Amino acid sequence: MKKSIPGMIARIVFFVIAIVLIYAPIFVIFIMSFTKSYSLTSLGLGKGNFTFKWYQTLFSNDYQGLDIATRYILKIKSLKGAILNTFSVTIISTIVSTVFGTAFSIGIHSFTQKYRTTLMMLNNMPVINPDIVTGFLLLLVFVIGDNVLGIERGFGTVLVSHIFFSIPYVVLSVYPRLSQIDPNTYEAARDLGCTRFGAIVKAVIPSITSGILTGMMFAFTMSIDDYIITLLVSGTDFINVSTWIDARMRKGYMPKTVYAYNVIIFAIALIGIIVIRLIQKKKSQKEINN
Repeated sequence: MKKSIPGMIARIVFFVIAIVLIYAPIFVIFIMSFTKSYSLTSLGLGKGNFTFKWYQTLFSNDYQGLDIATRYILKIKSLKGAILNTFSVTIISTIVSTVFGTAFSIGIHSFTQKYRTTLMMLNNMPVINPDIVTGFLLLLVFVIGDNVLGIERGFGTVLVSHIFFSIPYVVLSVYPRLSQIDPNTYEAARDLGCTRFGAIVKAVIPSITSGILTGMMFAFTMSIDDYIITLLVSGTDFINVSTWIDARMRKGYMPKTVYAYNVIIFAIALIGIIVIRLIQKKKSQKEINN
């Protein structure tokens, strides 16, 4: 049956609108990161307007070349320190949540269908809950911990919180992959002489690598841009990029080093997606050939 021309045009129009809404802000941020201008009305990269200054100051933390207003605001908290905090929490929480999320997925998959359904429902609760609800629940736990054990809010509480809300996303990525592999894979490895742990490492883990990588990417993404939960559980001495940006915006001024940071993060995420996609494609072709 031939497709109607008006319907085809409508689909194209909606597709173009969606692409513009998604990628136009990224394009503006990219241009702004290479221009001296602070105005959105003058984004040209003409002579004298193009610069790498924002990237240089982002990595060197040398703000002497910036204007007085920028230096005044950055004296409060440096963006470099916020970036260090962000990546420290993100990298550690991604590794830990990936390991625990994979282990939980394998554990859940070992139960009967009845218990699997119950455990997956419990796993999905933090995903369904709004961030503000999860943040307040964690805040309550840490306040009680502070009163009882003297645990102060800061890097540790933020790290625990990020691990907590990242694990369910890893489970949601790994568990479906476990359901697709041959159920006899583990038993076959055991029959060939592997220990229980060895069978999991040598037979099960390689079969779910794509799910683990996807879960790791989810955990990294959820952690690196979290704002609400971090704001609630960070206390007064810890600040990451999202809370740093919020503090600067409340003062009515946004240093352009933030644009450079966002371009770099977008590039890292894009490269990560491409690498994971290539690994998944290579693995799919290998399975087909076998």
